[in-house]
Amino acid sequence: MRERKKHELADTAQQIVGGFLLAGPFVVTQEVWMLAQNMTIFHSLFLVGIIMSIGYGGLYGADNDRDPRTEAAFFGIPVRFVSVVLVAFGSVAILAFAVTAPNQFLSDLPPADRLAVTFRAISVGSLFSMVGAVTTDSIF
Repeated sequence: MRERKKHELADTAQQIVGGFLLAGPFVVTQEVWMLAQNMTIFHSLFLVGIIMSIGYGGLYGADNDRDPRTEAAFFGIPVRFVSVVLVAFGSVAILAFAVTAPNQFLSDLPPADRLAVTFRAISVGSLFSMVGAVTTDSIF
């Protein structure tokens, strides 16, 4: 059996740079927040599935040098994939709250609805953040 490749802190740092780079413009765009207001739970789950597919495909389908079976794993899931998912969703969430986007774009909604729409907006922004995180991880 081959030795598993360790996921380095530098790998996560690269993902963070790409994730934040592409997340920023979508967090501060009113259209994203309007889309999120019109989304249902079905739309959100469907979008999360697309994000996961892009992440996994970008890491392991587009890069022939990577094999998920030879990488460090967390409960059978490659640590690199767990990292890129956390970065994609986390970078959008951090930026949204850092720039007070929910208060800016959802001020007319009650707090419970504001939170639900914020989660949906995070999923929209995470699509682009995932592309950035996977791209920088693969390039560098």
